Amino acid sequence: QVQLVESGGGLVQPGGSLRLSCAASGSIFSISPMGWYRQAPGKQRELVAGINTGGRTNYQDSVKGRFTISRDNAKNTVYLQMNSLKPEDTAVYYCNQQPPYRYSSGRDYWGQGTQVTVSS
Repeated sequence: QVQLVESGGGLVQPGGSLRLSCAASGSIFSISPMGWYRQAPGKQRELVAGINTGGRTNYQDSVKGRFTISRDNAKNTVYLQMNSLKPEDTAVYYCNQQPPYRYSSGRDYWGQGTQVTVSS
């Protein structure tokens, strides 16, 4: 049974920082590339940062230099450090495998996400 629990979101002023955490069930975490995704109102969910099992990272151009993804395999946790936040970063943030975990039924699994709001 897969489980992903995101936390750390909140309301922050432009230029501020937040650190998101995602606790993952062990069966998928240790052998999977992981990613942070976000979905803004009226927009499709998008991948913003990814990390493979060896620690190699990749970022969407809009967050390069501002966001840092990391993982602690011993704690089955993936993090997203977000600095210099902008109003356009406002979204619900989710973590998941890359590509997202899919049930045998064909449906993708998503956790509850954590809301990030950047506003003055």
